[in-house]
Amino acid sequence: MKFIAFGVRDDERPYFVEWQQENNIQVDLHQEMLDEKSLPATKSYSAVITLQTSSYPAGMFEFFKQNSIKALALRNVGVDNLNLAAAKKFKIPVTNVPAYSPNAIAEFSVTQLLQLLRKTTIFRQKIAAHDFRWAPDIGEELRSKTVGVIGTGRIGKAAIKIYQGFGAKVIAYDLYPDEKLKAQGIYVSSITELLQQADVITLHLPATAADHYLLNEEAFSLMKSGVYIINTARGALIDTRALLAALKVNKVAGVAFDTYENEGPIFNHDLQKKPFTDALLAELLVQPNVLITPHIAFYTKTAVKNMVLISLNSAKDVCLKHTSANLVRK
Repeated sequence: MKFIAFGVRDDERPYFVEWQQENNIQVDLHQEMLDEKSLPATKSYSAVITLQTSSYPAGMFEFFKQNSIKALALRNVGVDNLNLAAAKKFKIPVTNVPAYSPNAIAEFSVTQLLQLLRKTTIFRQKIAAHDFRWAPDIGEELRSKTVGVIGTGRIGKAAIKIYQGFGAKVIAYDLYPDEKLKAQGIYVSSITELLQQADVITLHLPATAADHYLLNEEAFSLMKSGVYIINTARGALIDTRALLAALKVNKVAGVAFDTYENEGPIFNHDLQKKPFTDALLAELLVQPNVLITPHIAFYTKTAVKNMVLISLNSAKDVCLKHTSANLVRK
């Protein structure tokens, strides 16, 4: 049994080495992503370990089947960039890490909102220009806000606890309500109701076909004027053009997003010496009431360690089960 891992960063390497030593299983590490060029390198391995937001190579699962690769183990949560129908067809198990550190993302989302409420970007710009006056950039307090949480899984629940700790009123919507949260009476009956009531809307749900552009022009029209939007989930949940239009007419007072619908070729890439061709993102970057981060909400030491170790353990479990099944059949 031996594994190959792609997209491996320097901050992940110590955890890969630690796991190899403890499990006596070879794991070959590669910085490049899993694409058409690197796919042939997987031939002699039992499992492939990856983490990437970009698309995977066409025909990947068929290639895995032909070469007896037993599993694809993701170091992240999202599977929306995978052809799961092909994985099922060729019987290649796909594992992910559904809970590497819910608190990391929840804490980050609240941190970003607090910066928007206290206009820290505006004050940094003023101070850089040696303008130390307060007015007219007066802040707002979180405890006076109604926070609408869409998606109450592990991350959403962690965020709710933090918001409640600040004294904010929390309302929530989820297709599958949590029983303990339901007992608190925080759920509303529809997303429309949440959009109409919330001063802050924070997204903590996966991207599915049904949720594509969940926040679109119609959704923004339903919101209160001066609403704040926080997205640490998936870029495809927001129609970015509609969001920019809402910002320009002050329908949206501020937005923080850690994910962007066209982030694949941009986030976690060094573009300092390259032409920046995304005009939509470029316009957002200069707005004083917009906070953009390159998909780093998860990026803590705790989360990175868990992502590596859980993905490796999942790959090992799949391979051992496959071996056991073969022995039973024999």
